[in-house]
Amino acid sequence: MTRRPSIFSSEDARIAAQKRLPRMIFDFIEGAAGREVASRRNQSRFDDILLQPRAMADIGSRTLTTRFLGRDYALPLGIAPMGMCNLAHPRADTQIAQAAVDWQMPVCLSSAGSSGLVDMLRWSDGLAWFQLYFGQSSEVSFQTVDRAHAAGYETLILTVDVPEVSRRIRDQRNGFGLPFRPTPQALLDFAQHPRWTFSTLLHGVPAPQNFASSGKSFDRTASRAGADWHFLQALRDRWPGKLIVKGITSPEDALRVRSLGVDAIYVSNHGGRQLDSAPAAIDLLPIIRRAVGPSYPLLFDSGVRNGEDVVKAIALGADFVMIGRPVLYALGAAGGAGLQSLLQCFAQDIDLTMAQIGIARIEDIDTRTLFSAVPQAASGDTLLGPRTLATALRPLQEPARK
Repeated sequence: MTRRPSIFSSEDARIAAQKRLPRMIFDFIEGAAGREVASRRNQSRFDDILLQPRAMADIGSRTLTTRFLGRDYALPLGIAPMGMCNLAHPRADTQIAQAAVDWQMPVCLSSAGSSGLVDMLRWSDGLAWFQLYFGQSSEVSFQTVDRAHAAGYETLILTVDVPEVSRRIRDQRNGFGLPFRPTPQALLDFAQHPRWTFSTLLHGVPAPQNFASSGKSFDRTASRAGADWHFLQALRDRWPGKLIVKGITSPEDALRVRSLGVDAIYVSNHGGRQLDSAPAAIDLLPIIRRAVGPSYPLLFDSGVRNGEDVVKAIALGADFVMIGRPVLYALGAAGGAGLQSLLQCFAQDIDLTMAQIGIARIEDIDTRTLFSAVPQAASGDTLLGPRTLATALRPLQEPARK
């Protein structure tokens, strides 16, 4: 009998991955920009959001089914685009694709992914979306777009929050880069993690396949400032399927993206990996929702670590939620079995949270499910400290979104 991984939370997965993976690889997964304050802020701000429990509601026939961009998914949850997933586990991409099939959820293949366009779409039974980074030029970028269309992709994500790759201090300290050039420190690190090292060598050192197949070498630090408004308009004219723009944190940018006919906006601060002084993404979500209106499709990521976080993000304006680092933690900890265990945790958390707040359907989650009042203690002092959601709960003064 296969032993079930001891993963009952994202933190369990993180701790196990840190033990199993070489430091260089774990730091590549977990690291962020600057002092990594933004990454921590993304998570800690979720703790300030409170949900309102409700009693005696009709929650006997709960469903997590969610309709997004014309398709039904079994969860309001997908797997965010992440580069070089096979560094976490040599079969990470196939295991992510299998999880997408098992859970009927979308998975996003990155331009910097370690598997090719055709393979990922086939492995995922058509559930894969493709995420585009601007390449060396518009011509190279559009060649990649055309290959995605020819492969059969129906949904394209353009990432726009990496005009220049930020300085990630962990990677610099560890000498991490692509192409990889081993240092004595790295070789010692790998020698101390023989299971990961031999398994990776056996399956082949991962490489960014979608750049390689374009005939151009991959430069992780190359400027992507070419993903400007002119490029977006040209991309919208060229791409016949659903188009999502990822990395929007400004209401002004959101309105302009919407005006260009983009199908959905993906609110994200890149998990804190780009600007350390960026506001928490969850604080930006209700601001973007107010700007674009109640019905425009919004995705969200950055800081989501459990099912309650998913419910909170939906309450604050998201139609669909994506997870990134927890997926790689689970894969690094225990491969495909670890990922399946983690997704089970998320699904159970979402379901049980809905039961506690008296909600039976995902589409009924809105700002009314948030705890908005600040009760007074007998002494007259507030029961909640000063770090209540002063910013994110402002939308509660407005009519419910749904």
